[in-house]
Amino acid sequence: MTGTTDPADPAPTAERRRTARVRWAAGAAVALALLFAGAAAVAAARDDGSAPGAAGAPAPDSADARFARDMAVHHQQAVEMSFIVRDRTEDEDVRRLAYDIANTQANQRGMLLGWLDLWGLPKVAGGDQPPMAWMGGGEGDGGHEHGGHQPDRGSDGVLMAGMASRAELERLARLDGRQAEVFYLQLMTDHHKGGVAMAEACASRCAVPVEQRLARGMVEGQQSELGLMRDMLAERKARPRS
Repeated sequence: MTGTTDPADPAPTAERRRTARVRWAAGAAVALALLFAGAAAVAAARDDGSAPGAAGAPAPDSADARFARDMAVHHQQAVEMSFIVRDRTEDEDVRRLAYDIANTQANQRGMLLGWLDLWGLPKVAGGDQPPMAWMGGGEGDGGHEHGGHQPDRGSDGVLMAGMASRAELERLARLDGRQAEVFYLQLMTDHHKGGVAMAEACASRCAVPVEQRLARGMVEGQQSELGLMRDMLAERKARPRS
């Protein structure tokens, strides 16, 4: 009959519509976070005297610039993983954590990219600048221990300590329910460990005050989330991979 809804499969159709609305809302929130973060980055850097041409503007190969580039890439994967798990579980605690991580790290990523724009510096590192090498010593070249269980950097898409491989991201996208929750929490634990090591290095090596403050805030925030994720894994009879 004209104007009637096909009753054959109404529930999945409603679920697809609900999922689409959730994705749209989450994507819009992250886009707004990037927009506002970029504006905040400009204002904060100007206050610190680190605008282009100012005495405080960092050099292209400085710890400030290289941290901004590396952490922007690192954060992007955390956002990606968080959006994946939101579609793979109905657990409100995991979904809330995933949203918080995606929103926070998208905001911080916007600030980092905004600073690079303000400083007139490229957002992509040159081939002679391996990721995290600016950290020096074992943290830069042998920093895998900070990121927990993972293949060698450069293997299967792994660029930096703590980052998941392409195969791990694909596996996360195939899992559902409790398995997806546990694997996400394990991957994000590794990811945060790598991020904390990088932020600690910036807090001690970066020269721009506002960037040092952001790095210290990252350390505090991600260490708190590491404790929360450890507890969430224990609730699911699981533990971090390292």
